[in-house]
Amino acid sequence: MPDAAPTASADTGPDTEVAIIGAGFSGIGTAIALDESGIRDYLILEAGDDFGGVWHWNTYPGVAVDIPSFSYQFSYEQRPDWSRSYAPGRELKSYAVHCADKYGLRGRTRFGTRIEEASWDEANDCWRLRVAGGPEITARYLVNGSGPLNLPRLPDIVGVDSFAGTTMHTARWDHAAKLEGKRIAVIGTGASAVQVIPEIAPIASHLTVFQRTPIWCFPKPDVPLSGALKASMRLPGVKSALRAASQVFVEVTFPLAAQYAGTLPMLPERSAAFGRAWLRSQVKDRDVRRKLTPDYAIGCKRPSFHNGYLATFNRANVLLETTGISEITADGVRTKDGRLHEFDVIIFATGFHVADGEGSYAIRGADGTTMSEFFATHRSQSYQGITLPNFPNFFNIIGPYGYNGGSFFALIEIQLQHILRCMKEARRRGATRVEVTEDANRRYFEEMLSRRHTQIFWQDSCARANSYYFDAHGDVPLRRASTLQMIWEARSFPLGDYRFEGATR
Repeated sequence: MPDAAPTASADTGPDTEVAIIGAGFSGIGTAIALDESGIRDYLILEAGDDFGGVWHWNTYPGVAVDIPSFSYQFSYEQRPDWSRSYAPGRELKSYAVHCADKYGLRGRTRFGTRIEEASWDEANDCWRLRVAGGPEITARYLVNGSGPLNLPRLPDIVGVDSFAGTTMHTARWDHAAKLEGKRIAVIGTGASAVQVIPEIAPIASHLTVFQRTPIWCFPKPDVPLSGALKASMRLPGVKSALRAASQVFVEVTFPLAAQYAGTLPMLPERSAAFGRAWLRSQVKDRDVRRKLTPDYAIGCKRPSFHNGYLATFNRANVLLETTGISEITADGVRTKDGRLHEFDVIIFATGFHVADGEGSYAIRGADGTTMSEFFATHRSQSYQGITLPNFPNFFNIIGPYGYNGGSFFALIEIQLQHILRCMKEARRRGATRVEVTEDANRRYFEEMLSRRHTQIFWQDSCARANSYYFDAHGDVPLRRASTLQMIWEARSFPLGDYRFEGATR
């Protein structure tokens, strides 16, 4: 890391105009958008040692995207050579590195830089970033691109650290661990479990899957892309047409089905019927099918897509255990019926800290309150999923009420339209401080709450889903809006919803 730059003052100014936290696709997209808008004084700060974000950290067997590859890419940088309709993790990591290198981001990125806290400096209109083991960094603007899937979560189970064998979380896979012929436990049946279980079942001597809540699982139209199709994608308009078709598919399968369930009830109902039929076709044992059947409406938690997950439970060496866990011991897992299941390896597929506050570092605003404290007091909220009062010059990529369940890349680009409108207006006015007004934030939050009656999450059955969508207040801070509506709102929100002020007030 280079020598520390002078700290911000009224004379010298901050070290950089924009600090971007995270070198995943949110951070990469932010940097590219800043460059294209003429804002070139920025710095990407990344705790890891390369680009990729979730695809850098998640390398477990079977890791892959769960929406079509054609949607999982920037609209302006569409890859013509995906190997499959649903790309494996290594290709997504490669795509991240390709984007970073093509757009010249490596020279403006500091890897191995973990931010511990970001604090607003009221006197100098800038953010002060406390770096683990390094000098402080100051920035006029702070863009949080670290995303919600960066802090692995261990289950709240007695003795979770007491197992004497091998343990790992799917998000921090230990490739040196020997799994062949081992007795393996997988705790959790979320998205990563659905992908990893079919991969490790054939090599385990015995595999026990501990399931708290069954997940809706559907077949995945995942096929190799032919050479002819790849060649056609190099023709004008073909890539865009495929992406448009993919976007429609993604929009129908979640944003419309879940966010508008109250007005389009036939979508989740028909999807649930299809899901039950798929389960019957895949699992032979009636009792196992019963245990794998969700008792909540589809959409209460994000469904999974996999062609081999359900059929894995037909294997003689695979056990589905639905009795609750009482503790983890040195030898294995004890269930609430008193039985001790002995293992050589325990794999935690227990997700991430999603609704716990800021994420991997504390963000302290103008009044000294951290963002997690704000959420704890006032409920999770942010104006169009991006900004909050008392947190000047701070922009979140897909914060509370910024995610509608659609294409992640489309949402990044939408949010960046909003952010760049604010930054460009600040430049035009010569302002050094941009802050959403309390009135605008309140209006938006009230609007989100008033819209949510059509969301699927408020059915009685969703209380049984154990979904990470629900926060500590019982809210689901997902944006009830179509992607087209979000595009319009990002382009047309009143700039008067923000205060633009200079350094001398």
